[in-house]
Amino acid sequence: MIFADFLKALTQLSDTRFRRVLFLGLGLTIALLFVIYAGLLGLISIFAPDTMTLPFIGEVTWIKDLISWASILLMIVLSIFLMVPVASAFTSMFLDDVAQAVEDRHYPHLPTPPRVAWVAALQDTLNFLVLIIVANLLAFFLYAVLPPFALLIFWGLNGFLLGREYFQLVAMRRLGRQKAKTLARKNLPQIWFAGVLMAIPLSVPLVNLLIPILGAATFTHLFHRLTDTSLSAMDQ
Repeated sequence: MIFADFLKALTQLSDTRFRRVLFLGLGLTIALLFVIYAGLLGLISIFAPDTMTLPFIGEVTWIKDLISWASILLMIVLSIFLMVPVASAFTSMFLDDVAQAVEDRHYPHLPTPPRVAWVAALQDTLNFLVLIIVANLLAFFLYAVLPPFALLIFWGLNGFLLGREYFQLVAMRRLGRQKAKTLARKNLPQIWFAGVLMAIPLSVPLVNLLIPILGAATFTHLFHRLTDTSLSAMDQ
């Protein structure tokens, strides 16, 4: 059933609202990475010494240049691991647009829910952004200790985080925050599995840029399928 949800999301990829959220998410992500890099360069200019005396070598004047070049390599590595998770976090800010586009096409009988307040959406996005960055940075230690399992750890970690967050954000539109969390806990295995399926393509360049949008649409279908199942069970 989860694969059917994903296929429904895939058929709607040409929706103009999907593309708008995609470009907004990517733009904000690139801007954030530039801000981080600018801050890193600022710290280097303040704290890195202009000259240093090394044993057997003497005075060297290229230490700051070396650190600056190393910072570029560091940002490239970080961007590989953080680009898509961070884009996913920013996409959650505009998830309401994706979910509404899905409901307009596939669930037109439903009343339009009230839009999530911009301040609340921003707060949820910032909380998720901090969580996903910290979790992925901490995971670097596991990657170093268990390199053969690095990809599995990446999939499992981001599958859990993205699945739980996206499902709750979709469910909150219709049920409110507390009921959305309760529904997510009751269906955690299925949500985690769907999140892992969403996280696996994050390892594929270019394809991974579409995953936040497809994930948001997929979890919208998953939410409605789970709520329909719950209502059917209550009627029996």
